[in-house]
Amino acid sequence: MNIATSTAPGRHITKRGYLLSALAAAALATTGLAPAQTTPANPESTLTRAQAKMDRDEFLKTHRYDTGTENWVLKSGVEAPAGVKSRAEIKAQRDEFLRNNRYDNATETWTPIKADASKPSTKTRREVKEDTLRFVRTHHWDETTEAWAENPRRSKKK
Repeated sequence: MNIATSTAPGRHITKRGYLLSALAAAALATTGLAPAQTTPANPESTLTRAQAKMDRDEFLKTHRYDTGTENWVLKSGVEAPAGVKSRAEIKAQRDEFLRNNRYDNATETWTPIKADASKPSTKTRREVKEDTLRFVRTHHWDETTEAWAENPRRSKKK
């Protein structure tokens, strides 16, 4: 038995096209990308156009762009605003911080370097080896807590 099954050309594709466009619109609406302009969460923090132009003009009066360093620098004869530290002071603070801290990739934080760790040991190699052996005799590595634990005390034989 030969049964003719046919559909109107393009009808299936049109339905799929509407479905896809509806899904895309829903996705854009839920992600917040659809609205072109939104109201800010804190209206007091936004600058008006006039305020932004005034800030720009004030900045351009006191700064120039240095193409050699690709940075904005103060024009000669212009004093830095009150409370702003000099470049040398900031570099000194940065160097001090880097001298006293190191970045730990495991925790993704800066950790202080202990002053005691930076001092060289005054013990001889033999003394360090004896201390290590003494510690290994009295302690063991506990896998569950991932820390060193003291060995249990042995009772004296009678």
